[in-house]
Amino acid sequence: MKKNLLLLSAVASAALLMVSSCQTPVSSDSLPSEYLKSPETGVRTGGVRIIPIETPVGKFHVYTKRIGNNPKIKVLLLHGGPGGNHLFFECFESYFPEHEIEFYYYNQLGSYLSDQPKDSSLWVTERFVEEVEQVRKALGLNKDNFYLLGHSWGGILAMEYALKYQQHLKGLIISNMMSSCIEYGNYAKEVLAKQMPPDVLAQIREIEAKGDFSNPKYMELLLPHFYKKHVCRLEEWPFSLNRALELVNPDVYVIMQGPSEFGIAGRLAKWERTADLPNIKVPTLVIGAQHDTMDPQFMQKMADMLPQGRSLICPNGSHCAMWDDQEHYFPGLISFIKDVDAGVKIR
Repeated sequence: MKKNLLLLSAVASAALLMVSSCQTPVSSDSLPSEYLKSPETGVRTGGVRIIPIETPVGKFHVYTKRIGNNPKIKVLLLHGGPGGNHLFFECFESYFPEHEIEFYYYNQLGSYLSDQPKDSSLWVTERFVEEVEQVRKALGLNKDNFYLLGHSWGGILAMEYALKYQQHLKGLIISNMMSSCIEYGNYAKEVLAKQMPPDVLAQIREIEAKGDFSNPKYMELLLPHFYKKHVCRLEEWPFSLNRALELVNPDVYVIMQGPSEFGIAGRLAKWERTADLPNIKVPTLVIGAQHDTMDPQFMQKMADMLPQGRSLICPNGSHCAMWDDQEHYFPGLISFIKDVDAGVKIR
């Protein structure tokens, strides 16, 4: 009986202790950070904003979505393609929030969740630059907080934007893109093509010579011999990456890039900005990868030409190094952003 009373007393004491702890005010250290607090007023949309865009042929709308809240660091993501989408960047959610980096998904005009007009006159670099500037203004990004990250085609767009509007930038990231589409094409032809089995390359070239790009055999050959080696080297591609590729708008992609990533044949084929790189004065990170569709040595040279350039070559990665070499891509990217924010000299 005495033992039972002692047991009941211990249980009661524990219960009182639990009640007491529940009534203790939560310390400020355990409250959500400002990063997790939404700055939205009125009806909250989860950070989604549909932004009106003026173009030479009329008004359209593009999709953006903010994640996080940091008034000093705001990264606008420019996807590849052209005609790609924000799903290429979904892995950023596993890295940026823990470092309180605010970032924005953005589907360019013609892409996935944005309007997709059919007027082909819209698919030129100069118009896309003005679109980015309109998005910047709508989102309230400025020289004190605005980082622009462009991947692949987005890297072309980021360079063009910086050459015209760098006064609005705090930092620039050129991810997996050379400053010369002519040299990009040469690298595919002179280096990457020669790594393929000769019989496979002969079949690919035969299909290309006929312009028979809708032939399923074309992608059947390119997928194991090119995409799996130079676009993403993961054995199993993540859902987001597969879905991103499925949703690419071919009307925009083929006009500007050409029928595949294996070289370039569209409106961008003669694009060249290497000589203009010294005119980009803002802190800039150039990201490449050892197995990229782009020449890693050329991207290293780009960083050297930039007045405040830094290079990050991912040793295990390919064109989508944010997926297949995350252990190098994200620490290098985050370190750059934090260095710029802290005023560290970039070189």
